[in-house]
Amino acid sequence: MIQGLSLRRRLLVGILVPVVALTAFNGASLYRQALVAANTAYDRTLLASAKVIGEQLDVEGYDELAQLHATVPYSALEAFEADNRSQMVYRVSNLHGEMISGYAQLPFWRGTLPARPPYAALVDFYDDTYEGREVRVAVLLQPVASSQGRGMAVVQVAETLELRQTLARAVLVDTLWRQAVLVLVLAAVVVLVVQRTTRPVRQLSGELQARPEGDLTPISTAGAPRELLPLLDATNDVMTRLAQLLENQKRFVRDTSHQLRTPLAVLKTQVQSALRHDVEPTQALREISTTIDRATQLANQMLALAKVEQLRQQSQADVTDLAEVVRAVSLDLAPLVADKEIDFGLETVPASVRAHEWMLRELTRNLLHNAIRHTPVHGMLDVRVVADGRAVALVVADGGPGITAELRTRLFQPFSAGDSLTGSGLGLAICDEIVRALGGAITLENRTASGRVVGLDATVRLPLAENGG
Repeated sequence: MIQGLSLRRRLLVGILVPVVALTAFNGASLYRQALVAANTAYDRTLLASAKVIGEQLDVEGYDELAQLHATVPYSALEAFEADNRSQMVYRVSNLHGEMISGYAQLPFWRGTLPARPPYAALVDFYDDTYEGREVRVAVLLQPVASSQGRGMAVVQVAETLELRQTLARAVLVDTLWRQAVLVLVLAAVVVLVVQRTTRPVRQLSGELQARPEGDLTPISTAGAPRELLPLLDATNDVMTRLAQLLENQKRFVRDTSHQLRTPLAVLKTQVQSALRHDVEPTQALREISTTIDRATQLANQMLALAKVEQLRQQSQADVTDLAEVVRAVSLDLAPLVADKEIDFGLETVPASVRAHEWMLRELTRNLLHNAIRHTPVHGMLDVRVVADGRAVALVVADGGPGITAELRTRLFQPFSAGDSLTGSGLGLAICDEIVRALGGAITLENRTASGRVVGLDATVRLPLAENGG
């Protein structure tokens, strides 16, 4: 199967197979043409023989009463025989098929003259058999006249095909061996050209195999053929993205181990302190519970970040109404809003987004949870879902203190919390991963009034699903 062939073999097969097939077709066509040419040449000999026989006929009586006479020795045909490989026979008959002279085994002609004979005579050429052998026959309608009568004779001269076929095969063999040499030369040239053309591919393969494990540096494109440049550029792009992914994973694992080690160490210290009765049991349990909550939140968010990457690799998601998700998440977090007595506003319009529902819920939950945590008691928190026909925007406007310019540059990085005491630093990182997986964008902008910061607007823009679904 050609799918399992190497590039070199594909080129060889793709070039040589059509050439060989064309050569075979050309050989068969040439053999037929050679036979036609041989027939044309030797048919003239048959006609000459028929004319010689016709000139030796005599007749008595006129038309229907005519009696034909022929004295034609076989030696009369010897002058027209090319060699002893073929045999010539003849038959002279009247128009009714009654044989006058010749070989009775040669069937009488039952055909019709062509509308346009190839020669200036009443002659026809056809193929027949004589004693089981294939023959070529020339039939001549020869008018015969004498002082004693007038009539019409049918002169047939047949020749076996050995000489014609030998000539055609000689022409074919002479042509085929020349074409065979041409094919061999072409094959050698193709092999050489393909070998030289695919050398850069083999060199590239060798360089990649010789690379040490973990080497993701870009492949050099210096001296590479123009046809390989798109492949090299695409490969370098993939390797660059893979290197960034591996670096992010290493940093994430490093930061995760550090972040998990901290609450576990704190928890161990708190347990040891409680066992030594350094603090009251109630206070110790309260502190342990807080530490466990933070560790649980951190573990859940790390699992969520891993799930985002898992969903990114899955097939195309279904269409989900972002407005319904925002309303459902807002209802889930209503107790937190009520606990801080926040003035909460919700405004939505139907907005279909092609995304997994879990991703939209996690995105909304993290944004609302951050906004509730940073909004002061009795503050204001507005959530809006708006669409413009091509994209949908989810805006979460809290009443918190906003963010500094320095914090803005690293807030979307894992474990870069604005408040290390209340956050794990993964919420916005999860939001950023989800938004990028959905082909959108997220921005954080301070909201000001009278020259001072009065809150933060977190805006997520996502493409609307085509035709709303």
